[in-house]
Amino acid sequence: MANYMLTNETYRKNLEGRVSIKGKFLYVNKQKLYIKGVTYGTFAPTVDGFQYPQKLTIEKDFSLMAQNGITCVRTYTVPPKYLLDIALQYNLKVMVGLPWEQHITFLDTEERKKDIVKRVKEGAAACGQHPAILCFAIGNEIPAPIVRWYGKQKIEDFLKQLYKAVKATDPECLVTYVNFPTTEYLDLSFLDFDCFNVYLETPEKLGSYISRLHNLSGDRPLVLAEIGLDSIRNGEALQAETLKWQIKTVFAKGCAGMFVFAWTDEWWRGGSSIDDWDFGIVDRERRSKPALSAVRETMAEVPFSNENMPLPLISVVVCSFNGASTIKECMEGLQKLNYPAYEVIVVNDGSTDNLAEIVKEYPVKLINTVNCGLSSARNTGSHQANGEIIAYIDDDAYPDPHWLNYLAYAFLDSNHAGIGGPNIAPADDGPIAKCVANAPGGPVHVLITDEIAEHIPGCNMAFKKDVLLAVGGFDNIYRAAGDDVDICWKIQKAGFTIGFHPSAVVWHHRRNSFKAYWKQQKGYGKAEALLEDKWPEKYNQFGHVAWSGRIYGNGFTMPINLKKGKVFYGSWGSALFQSVYQPAHGFLNAIPLMPEWYLFSALLAFFASLGFLWAPLLWIWPIFVLSIIIVFVQAIISASENVSDQLAQSRNYKHTALITLLHLLQPMARLYGRLKHGLRPWREINIVSNMKFAFILNPQILTLWSEEWIAAEVWLERIEKELINLKTRVQRGNNFDRWDLQARNSMFSTSRGLLVIEEHGAGKQLLRFKIWPSIPKIVIVAVVTLTIIAVFAAINHAVTVSVILSIIVLLIAAEYFKDSASTMYDLYTAFTGLEKSETQSDSILQFAEDIDEKNLVVEENVTSK
Repeated sequence: MANYMLTNETYRKNLEGRVSIKGKFLYVNKQKLYIKGVTYGTFAPTVDGFQYPQKLTIEKDFSLMAQNGITCVRTYTVPPKYLLDIALQYNLKVMVGLPWEQHITFLDTEERKKDIVKRVKEGAAACGQHPAILCFAIGNEIPAPIVRWYGKQKIEDFLKQLYKAVKATDPECLVTYVNFPTTEYLDLSFLDFDCFNVYLETPEKLGSYISRLHNLSGDRPLVLAEIGLDSIRNGEALQAETLKWQIKTVFAKGCAGMFVFAWTDEWWRGGSSIDDWDFGIVDRERRSKPALSAVRETMAEVPFSNENMPLPLISVVVCSFNGASTIKECMEGLQKLNYPAYEVIVVNDGSTDNLAEIVKEYPVKLINTVNCGLSSARNTGSHQANGEIIAYIDDDAYPDPHWLNYLAYAFLDSNHAGIGGPNIAPADDGPIAKCVANAPGGPVHVLITDEIAEHIPGCNMAFKKDVLLAVGGFDNIYRAAGDDVDICWKIQKAGFTIGFHPSAVVWHHRRNSFKAYWKQQKGYGKAEALLEDKWPEKYNQFGHVAWSGRIYGNGFTMPINLKKGKVFYGSWGSALFQSVYQPAHGFLNAIPLMPEWYLFSALLAFFASLGFLWAPLLWIWPIFVLSIIIVFVQAIISASENVSDQLAQSRNYKHTALITLLHLLQPMARLYGRLKHGLRPWREINIVSNMKFAFILNPQILTLWSEEWIAAEVWLERIEKELINLKTRVQRGNNFDRWDLQARNSMFSTSRGLLVIEEHGAGKQLLRFKIWPSIPKIVIVAVVTLTIIAVFAAINHAVTVSVILSIIVLLIAAEYFKDSASTMYDLYTAFTGLEKSETQSDSILQFAEDIDEKNLVVEENVTSK
């Protein structure tokens, strides 16, 4: 056997590069490492104190592991160096457990805490930075009652202390902690990657829970540190079958790997051998069980086990306008895709740089067009695509080699019309790009559930071609941004769903200058204005989009008065899955997060300035200053807390200052783009066409006779659709409202409608629809407050101030009457329009005609791969 101290080829190869992290995966020597492991031990202690078998037994075990496709071993105690030497000989990586008394109240005394830290450091040091080490585990399943006893914060702080202790001993090593569902709520984002022991005995439950864990892990790798089944209670045949689907599910769901519990039935715990559990894939005498063959066969198939299913042809579309500086990296990454059936289409949207010359160097289909904007380019690519799946990636991004594999699995395993994945900023992009990646306004995904998305960003999205064509493709109005939001809403409105796969990763460069970031955010503001005009029902009265799902990613601006999440422990701490439930922030808390808060601050400054004409108004200055302080405090909190783990650990105060500045600039840029393109808290209403309907500002009852019986909810859906066609924001009444539909065109206007149906027999119905204006509270508060101040100003002979405030009150009142007349008319028009029949043009034919009209030049080197 080769000695660890000798310099052999295997040793040198492993020493060149230790295990590292990149996004959702582990790497060795720049090669992705999928953990295909088994657990080893614990065993009865030997005379030298190690809880491991004799060297000869270990060598036989490791040799058999290597023969059966196993690449990693997990131990629960610090191994002797000879075990690591043997692992190195068989190219096995070892996850080293650093044991301590986590099952007792270990935080009661400082002496015990210091002793635990000392022993953990000694355990890591004893391994001597051995090249066979995969990582160190600083704990395993601290019991839920112990965590509940101390509270999550103290446990998190102590684990972080252990993490730092190991890093101080071996700075280049990876460190993790093995959690389990009962303490899922622990925030251990400081770890290099996440590990969970999970025993779920149906594919559906395991797959769903892995998706949840991925969303908790974010951009870090996820490893299942224990999976398995007891063969005594379930039988050896069922154990083998279960391990097959468990392993396949783990890898298909995008985990970086897993450990089967356990290698052998030999198991020693608590001072004695355990004889009534047999989780091993070999028995105590190392005789093979059916599970060993199952593991060997499955390990050979994963990470992508397609079970002879035909893989769909995927067309990768890259749209670019003057993207010569980044397109080469994108093309290189696409050539390295590990997927057998794909083609690459590059749409050159009228670039004036040398983009076309660079693209011609690669075996892709190049389409040159005049500059028509991003959506038009996306449509051009989809029209030229041969694949049944169309995957879009930006010209400043490049994919993980298995990007298409994960997308294909997600499509084959679901009925989703679209699938998205994470976009992660490369670590070597420079300081400004790193800060931009942790600033607000980046490309993020919005999830309704752990697996269903409301929105996927355009730099990493894929759709079924037939669905894309059926909804009419991308709207050409979106020339630079907003296209991805629009297409997601269109697909969902058509009755389809969009999925999300956490390991379908692309690496997306962020803007690397203030100027580029400012321009990007202004463009997003413009896109929001265009989206609001098309999807008014998606926006609130302030012109802010209200997502149904949860937004994922870094860089969000957070409210100051954060509501602490509550841990669901279950009655008496008995829940098997204990999670943090974060209460939603109230509407008032959300207002300072909107770009329109800057308008509110400006309005305060205006009223405070009137104090120079009438002294009592000077008291508004402190409120104005407070409104500015709120913005600064939110920016500071968000910049210091809501950042990526890598940047948070660097503790670079220059980074924090820069991110804080970006938090302040981003709403300004968005607001500028919104206001410039019509997305304002107030709206410009066509007075001429609506003033003659001002009489309906009084409550009205409209009637409609129907010879055909239709359910009430169908009638309301038709009215709702008519309102949406009128570009009116529509809200449905909830369980406690005495109205069915609410129409709103601005923060000044709200009108409501209530439907009742009289049944007249033989399927005949008489519909009565009551509509009435409702004065928003903000209008009442503003008018009353300003009127009172104007009166007091007049009494105190501040005539100028009184006149100014009176004019403002009149303007608000006029805006209310004008906008309310508009919303009342919209409700009137929507109801009376129920009798009209409308026909829609064929979106697919129109879409094809739009494409055919364009001047396309196609240069094709290689159409597929």
